[in-house]
Amino acid sequence: MKIALRIIIALVFGFIIFGIYTNSVSEGEGEKFIGIGVLIFAFVLMPLFIYHRYNGRDLSQYSLKNLFQPGNKIEDVIKRNEQKKD
Repeated sequence: MKIALRIIIALVFGFIIFGIYTNSVSEGEGEKFIGIGVLIFAFVLMPLFIYHRYNGRDLSQYSLKNLFQPGNKIEDVIKRNEQKKD
């Protein structure tokens, strides 16, 4: 996954740099390449990166489901979460 992410980062930077160069040579032509680079970054690279970073981690501590139960105060929830960590 690391190698795939690095290849996609290089591809995104390549598209953006090529788009800037093409835009300086012939006006308006490079905007397509810059746009493609930004779209790949937003819709391919970011989701893959987020999946890679959070894969296999316990995300239940970031949930707000315990916060909204009746009788719970925010301080009590924070104390319980700190006790779970210890």
